Amino acid sequence: MKKTLVSALATALVVGAASTTFAAANPFSDVPRDHWAYDAVTQLAADGVVEGYGDGTYRGDRNITRYEMAQMVAKAMAKENVPVSDKALIDRLAAEFADELNNLGVRVTKLERNADMVKWNGKLEYTYTSTRYEGERRANEDKVVFRLEPSAEVNNHWHVNARLDAGYNMDKDDNSSVELKRAWAQGDYDDFTVKLGKMEFTTAEGQYQAPGSIVADREFSGAEASFGKDLRLKLQAGRANLGTYEDAFGFIHKHDTANYQGVELQYEKGSLTAGAAYYRLGSSTIKHAISLKPDKDKVNVWALNGAYRFDKNIALSGAYAQNTDAEAYKKSGQVSLEYKGADAADKGSWGAYVSYRHLGNASLAPTDDGALFHTKGIELGTNYTLWNNVVLSAKYFKGKTLEKSADDKVQKLFGRVEFLF
Repeated sequence: MKKTLVSALATALVVGAASTTFAAANPFSDVPRDHWAYDAVTQLAADGVVEGYGDGTYRGDRNITRYEMAQMVAKAMAKENVPVSDKALIDRLAAEFADELNNLGVRVTKLERNADMVKWNGKLEYTYTSTRYEGERRANEDKVVFRLEPSAEVNNHWHVNARLDAGYNMDKDDNSSVELKRAWAQGDYDDFTVKLGKMEFTTAEGQYQAPGSIVADREFSGAEASFGKDLRLKLQAGRANLGTYEDAFGFIHKHDTANYQGVELQYEKGSLTAGAAYYRLGSSTIKHAISLKPDKDKVNVWALNGAYRFDKNIALSGAYAQNTDAEAYKKSGQVSLEYKGADAADKGSWGAYVSYRHLGNASLAPTDDGALFHTKGIELGTNYTLWNNVVLSAKYFKGKTLEKSADDKVQKLFGRVEFLF
């Protein structure tokens, strides 16, 4: 697309030259004072948007290239205190000349933000699990989950995010159920982040250890604020429903919604990660779900975690938690040796880990796709990127229940394929 300089100037008049006072001096010999574009040309020249040629001419009847037009747009973008209506037109021009602007080294941040205000990620995953007990009791599950994760920009600092899951059991071919798992607003500032709504409740160690969390891996509704960079403080408060889950003996543990407060202090720099945390939950039924002392209806859990990365491939990590109000099995912990990890964007990448896991009553709602609640033993895991955005993962757990019994040995197989988009 070519434009004459005069027609381009008509557009530029709106985006760069409309000010209350126009320049009086005539910078170009071939633009007479009685020309219809005289005021716009002189103001654009005064603002530095147009420069003309070395011989003092403007050459308004000449066709210009897209590159020259992009230069004018770039200069208009650099102006400050531009009216909102003019900025909107600048953004449209920036969209038209985005390639040329990038070649000029202009980062069109607002264009990038406005090009797609809502971004969608998601995946389709198939999961198979088989839990086997010494007494020949076995539980198998085939499940499909379709997940959508939209993120919408509100302004320069705030986004609104959500997660929707639709799942069904393949072995039963039942109807899918759609659930809004998360919905929160997030504000990101320099070394400060705030979240409001229903959001992730994955305790600190679960955010970097391959086996996952020993304390909680669910959601909560409320507020979260985090401060700092290398040393980061996170505060959480709200309500948490840790759901219904089955222990190694097949007993169902059901929580009602509990009041929740949490504090995490996490340090991460270079090869070292270390942290400490405190979590408190209280409800009328939590004493039965977590086996608390008779006079207790609140859970107080203290936790420590740490990891050291020997190089870009190998890391050693560990975590420990204690429930001071539990009647028995107060402790939870894990130690893991991890190697690499699958990258969904890198075909052929893979990873593996070996972990010892002990999930006692300090585990409120842990990651349990390998080890089960109230078990201890060895967990092995691996993942592999079969094709770009197609990831296979597998886990195997072999251990014992914390309660002594005739059938205290337990094994679990876990397999999953994820198609990410």
